Amino acid sequence: MKLLDAIIFSVALALIVVGIHQTMVNGIGFSYSLFMFAVGLLFWFQLRRNQARESSESTTKKPLKSNKPFKKR
Repeated sequence: MKLLDAIIFSVALALIVVGIHQTMVNGIGFSYSLFMFAVGLLFWFQLRRNQARESSESTTKKPLKSNKPFKKR
């Protein structure tokens, strides 16, 4: 996990905790924007993680050349 990914994930979790606190104190209407921003950050974190996984898989997995002919079943 890169530093930016850790920061995004940490801020998202912190916003969720603050949103829960604000929900208990003021109600869901005041904390709705905190939850939506946290969800947006979690989506961004997931997107970055999937892109990193795809790029690492594409560089590590290379097809092996085989001298055997392809057999149909």
